[in-house]
Amino acid sequence: MANPTKVPFLDLVKPHQELESELLVVVKQAFSTAGFIGGPMVEEFEREFAKFCDTKYCVGVNSGTDALRFAFMAAGVGHGDIVITVPHTFIATTEAISQAGAQIAFVDINEQTYTLDPAKLKDYLETQCELDAGTRRLVDKKTKLRVAAIVPVHLYGQTADMDPILEIAARYHLIVIEDACQAHGAEYFSQKENAWKKAGSMGLAAAFSFYPGKNLGACGEAGAITTNDEKLAQKMRMIRDHGQAKKYYHDVEGYNGRLDSIQAGWLSVKLRHLAKWNESRRQLAHAYHKLLAELKGAVVLPIEAPFTKGVYHLYVVRVQDREALQAHLAEAGVGTGIHYPIPLHLQKAYQHLGHKQGDFPVTEKVASEIVSLPMFPQLTAEQQKLVTESVASYVNSKLAPTH
Repeated sequence: MANPTKVPFLDLVKPHQELESELLVVVKQAFSTAGFIGGPMVEEFEREFAKFCDTKYCVGVNSGTDALRFAFMAAGVGHGDIVITVPHTFIATTEAISQAGAQIAFVDINEQTYTLDPAKLKDYLETQCELDAGTRRLVDKKTKLRVAAIVPVHLYGQTADMDPILEIAARYHLIVIEDACQAHGAEYFSQKENAWKKAGSMGLAAAFSFYPGKNLGACGEAGAITTNDEKLAQKMRMIRDHGQAKKYYHDVEGYNGRLDSIQAGWLSVKLRHLAKWNESRRQLAHAYHKLLAELKGAVVLPIEAPFTKGVYHLYVVRVQDREALQAHLAEAGVGTGIHYPIPLHLQKAYQHLGHKQGDFPVTEKVASEIVSLPMFPQLTAEQQKLVTESVASYVNSKLAPTH
């Protein structure tokens, strides 16, 4: 039987206890003004988060899924279109594609970064697509559907390799919408621009999730879209609010995807602490690197690519028998997670796409080996030591001679 939890996988209690007085001020403000939907608190957060992401505009919405879906709709991506993304991500990425009316095309990941592999993206476009003689637009050879967009997923707090992705997209006139739901504050060094770029500032638009466990988490559901395109921002504001240009004037048919004022207010409070929290995550990750370094033969540690400054939403290692490691850690009172155990192309929900085992070998290999270790800003040195010692004892038990 496992011991009581000594190191939780994620601690959402401490940060809220630390910020309780600031968070309650937001609630009192909402109660005193009856401003529960939209209004000044949402507008303030949108300004602050746009500034944080180095973008001109931010549109607050109900969730990260809505953020991605509304971005597609505003960009004109829908029925008859193909959107390219990776099979190693949470299903919200592909749900947004399907719910916007488009078709999903998967491209495999890079084994070191776990993000979209630009070489495999190039291969898909060059070998499985062709220019339509009439429209001169790129179409998938099998389906004859127009290839319209690419969604690089910035996973586990690390950005995808954006320079080659953006270059390929420009060559084929494709829209790039970033899935930045796990990358609040992550940075990418663009050699093309010789500058560090924030996640969410590089594509036509980007989707963020503020689900409670994110680096910047709400106390419920919330999301946002960032962009530098004013017209796109205007469209997304309409889509989130039943297509209204102003009250009761519906220019398009939209959705109820608005951001609650209290959630926006809480996010504004937490945003002031995000840089400090992200730096804590980076320091914890570097400590994990050192503490687990001697186990490299048995444990694959995350690699921070030279082009990215990650914010370690998750600290993900790989081992051959992850169920045994998880059981061993649970016995020691250490919580773990798996992100994500079954690749999307093998999920029952996507059987209709006709994929089979072996279609995306890197994703399949990674998905069978990954384990997420505890990672949150308030993780103590003592807790981290228990985690790493427990991992080490597991590895040593596997290497010990049997009689």
